[in-house]
Amino acid sequence: MKNFASTLYLSRRRMTVLVLACTALSAGPVLAQEVVKIGYSGPLSGGAAQYGKNVLDGAQMAVNEINATNLEIGGKKVKFEIVSLDDKYNPSETAINAQRLVQQYKTAAILVPHSGGIFALQTNNEAQKYLVLAYSSAPQITNRSNKLTLRIPPEFTTYIKPFSAYEMKRFGKKIALIGADHDYAKAWVAAFKPAWEAAGGTVVAENPMSYNRATDFYSGVSRALAAKPDVLFVGGASEPTGLVVKQARELGFKGGFFVMDQAKLDEMAKVTGGYAALEGAIGVLPVMEDPSPEMKAFVERFHKIHPNRDPGSEAQWNYTAIHATVEAMKLAGTTTDATAIRAQLDKAYKSLWVERNPGGVMGVADNGGSITKEIGGAVEGGKIKLITTH
Repeated sequence: MKNFASTLYLSRRRMTVLVLACTALSAGPVLAQEVVKIGYSGPLSGGAAQYGKNVLDGAQMAVNEINATNLEIGGKKVKFEIVSLDDKYNPSETAINAQRLVQQYKTAAILVPHSGGIFALQTNNEAQKYLVLAYSSAPQITNRSNKLTLRIPPEFTTYIKPFSAYEMKRFGKKIALIGADHDYAKAWVAAFKPAWEAAGGTVVAENPMSYNRATDFYSGVSRALAAKPDVLFVGGASEPTGLVVKQARELGFKGGFFVMDQAKLDEMAKVTGGYAALEGAIGVLPVMEDPSPEMKAFVERFHKIHPNRDPGSEAQWNYTAIHATVEAMKLAGTTTDATAIRAQLDKAYKSLWVERNPGGVMGVADNGGSITKEIGGAVEGGKIKLITTH
């Protein structure tokens, strides 16, 4: 009996050891999985909060798709997470957030959706060796020869000539500038004003307003309308821009709107009560109005995640940018070497499946700017008409 008990004890012990060994083996790959952080600093509160959330939603959509593939980079299984911090559209806050993201979370890439914050990071990102994923179309971003910057959308200068020609032909050559007062809007005006005048136009008023802090624009719009403009130059985040247009119509303005690319016509229409108030407005083509099959497929996938919301350019461009950044990491064989990752971004964009690149980014120029073909949209008869920019 004693021998039987001993044998039973030894058998149970061997079984326990075997189970533990098998458990350790099966848990091995999970334990070895590396969690890679991608940083985000943008407005998640205040007047531009929805704009910041739209950017973040596109990036997160890409991360979810990437994680579903059980990706390996440099021989390691990796999982990606986005660490998002609110900077309230304040460049000084962006700089503080970047230090936290690099030091605490070891991020090799930080996504920033406003030019002021991007410029703040470009002062030391090369020294600290992290990649700035710059969601802003300001030309200055790639004119600074920063070797660790990706400018995600096309330069806004592409839109100035064709959009100006449209407004001048339809409404006239007198324009009042009542865009936002942040750094990005100032860069827009600095490029737009001489181009409008070179085309034979006249700037009859300049009255930038604080789109991110104000909700009542009547006094500012009234001062601009006193100069009898044919066209109003407007633009900031979509919601306040829509409110500026709505209040301009309420004050009796009958002319057109040149809409800076940060604002989106379809999002503005939700504030103005439809496209009727936006008659004669021209801006970037809304994602929802893009007829390409790959963009329609992107919209369908977005709706599965956010059934009650439509994606805009912020979601679309940043969705592709995150896919391209991770693909560049894969090609470089590293998730930490920002220089090696940046060197692979052109090849990464070109190798993306069309489903992950619905906007058709064709690559990355030597200066870090994306290479794209842009299409504008104008409101005519309550509908969007495609306007080519080439």
